[in-house]
Parts: sequence; structure tokens; C-alpha cells
Amino acid sequence: MKRTVKVMIADDNALFRLGLTRLLKDDRRLQVVADVADGREAVEQAAAHKPDVVLMDSRMPNMDGLEAMQLITAQQPEVKVLFLSSFENESDVLQAMRRGAGGYVLKDALPEAIISSIIAVDSGERVLSETVARRVVEIASGVRTADEATDGMTGREIEVLKLMSSGLANKQIGYRLRISEKTVRNHISHIYEKIGVVDRAQAALYAVRKGLIQP
Repeated sequence: MKRTVKVMIADDNALFRLGLTRLLKDDRRLQVVADVADGREAVEQAAAHKPDVVLMDSRMPNMDGLEAMQLITAQQPEVKVLFLSSFENESDVLQAMRRGAGGYVLKDALPEAIISSIIAVDSGERVLSETVARRVVEIASGVRTADEATDGMTGREIEVLKLMSSGLANKQIGYRLRISEKTVRNHISHIYEKIGVVDRAQAALYAVRKGLIQP
């Protein structure tokens, strides 16, 4: 009989954590041993609960998923980390995989796909969502570079661009991302410079063209 895979969920969205916990608890092959809301807590709870697989969001307060993964695996090399996140940009995925992530799956994946990915990663396989894999292959084959895909924007800048293009004011963006308004303004200034626009309307059109938001 196969062993039960111990899973820890790290995501700052409480409703998402709750829903995912309920989903995984319905599968007898899995056991959710902890769920945490930020990267620092993920490191602490991984040490306490010794999970087999950590489901990690890439963007979290206090410490991002990539840094948390590195600290967890440095302390417990046997732990596998599967990123379960929204698709930020190709460079985020490449960094995660280069630094030892077991895979990168999108949050909107079907429940059975998430479960099968956990089991695959636990057994030593590496997995990527189809959308992520296609874009990574394009980069690996030289069709385009990660910087070309998003004009060199960082993952955080893409988050800000998506929120501002969805109509949020700077203060709302800051609250959502837990950063100051000044930091938001700095990000927006860098975004404008990188994508060659001068106002929010043009930035929103860019976001639509790149598929970052729905028109």
C-alpha cells in the first residue's frame, strides 16, 4: 500500500487555502498537515510538520515563495516544492525550476490535475501546466526570451500593472499588495518606462494585448 503524502499549503488568500484544503482532504492519498499565509510562516511550519510536498504561492507577504522554498529545502532537502500560482511571467517560472522546484501549476487547473501533480512531484517527477510549459519551451527554443515576453518587467511590476489596468487606484493597489503608495508609484514609473507608455489607459491596452487581463 502506498504511503500518504503529507502536504503543506502556503498561500496568503484565506479562502483559496480553505478550498484547497477541503479538496485535498477528500483524497485518501493526501494529508494536509498545515496551511500558512506567508513565506516566513511556511519556513517555520515546514520545520515543525515535515511535509513531503509544499504547495507554494510565488507571491506572498513577508517572504516570497522562491526564498521560502530555498530556506525550506536547505533545511530539509527531501521536501518537494510545487508552485501553485497565477502565471506572473516566464522568468518567475524559470527561476523556480532552476532552483529546484518540483513544478509550476496554475491555480485555475482542474482539481484532478493539481492532485496528480502533487503525487507526481512527491515521486520525483517535475511537472508544468500546459500553458506554462508552452511558454518555457518557446524561451528554451529561442523563439523569444523571458524579458521579451514582458519587456523586462519584474513579477511585482506585472502584479501592479494588472491591478492598475483593472481600475484600482494606487492606494488600493498598495493595500492589496501590502506595500506603500510611494512604492506603488515607483513601480508604475518603471512600468511606463519599460513598456513605453505615458498613462494608465495605454498601460491597460498593453495589458490586454499581452493577455495579462481580459478586455
